[in-house]
Amino acid sequence: MGKRHKLFLSVILALSVILLVGCGKSSSESKTITVGSQGSDLEIWEHIAKSPQAKKAGLKIKVKEITDGGQLNKATTEGEVDVNAFQSWSYYEAYNKQNPSGKLSALGTTYLEPLGIYSKKYKSISEIPDNATIAIANNPANTSRDLLLLQKAGLLTLKKGFNALSNTKDIKDNPKDLQFKEIDDTTGPRVLNDVDVVLISNTVALDGGLHVLTDSIYHEKVNQSTKDNVNILATVYKNRNNKEYKKLVKLYHNKTIQKWITKKYYGTKIEVQKPLSYLKNK
Repeated sequence: MGKRHKLFLSVILALSVILLVGCGKSSSESKTITVGSQGSDLEIWEHIAKSPQAKKAGLKIKVKEITDGGQLNKATTEGEVDVNAFQSWSYYEAYNKQNPSGKLSALGTTYLEPLGIYSKKYKSISEIPDNATIAIANNPANTSRDLLLLQKAGLLTLKKGFNALSNTKDIKDNPKDLQFKEIDDTTGPRVLNDVDVVLISNTVALDGGLHVLTDSIYHEKVNQSTKDNVNILATVYKNRNNKEYKKLVKLYHNKTIQKWITKKYYGTKIEVQKPLSYLKNK
């Protein structure tokens, strides 16, 4: 009995060691998070993925480029991408309204990248003449954002109830009889010579060698009126409470990483560290 008892204890001890090693391995080997992005946001997440800060946070990040926003959101809902980093709150809301069966969930805020009004012909808003042709984005969320900025600049008045899916049909008053040309919003810098005025997002402006704070004739400011344009990290709805994914938000706001972003993009990506309730409250 003594030998059998010792053998039994030895087997139990060996199994315990195997189980402990197995548990230790599973807790230390974190799942790789695939972040989908585009443009300058892609560059940012490639930097973050390789950073000591990501390693310290225990996050393994793989960055995947998808250049079309709609396809990037679709890739997120289908599991090809875990988290995406490219869209504003208004773009996200518009997407969810148009895709009720494939809704996304916001994880947290990142920055406001000011939308700018650009012109090769005019140096100020007041110089824009009657019947001027203005190029605006041809996708719903950015069309509405463009029109809101034109209203803020005093060029037109929008109807009450104007929202993320509104468009030029929802203009109440257009005193200068401005003409609108809808374009693919990634082509903004290339059409500057063809029209009087172009509205260009800062990611596209940077890619085209433009600086929103110095080259635009008017741009968004960080305040309550622009909070719908704050960028977010988003994931598929079922993963809305994933703790590892939420760590990405904290990692983005790391002081060292923010210092790199500010220097790299000349201060045009203005950090916004707010709770999601800030964006939800109208």
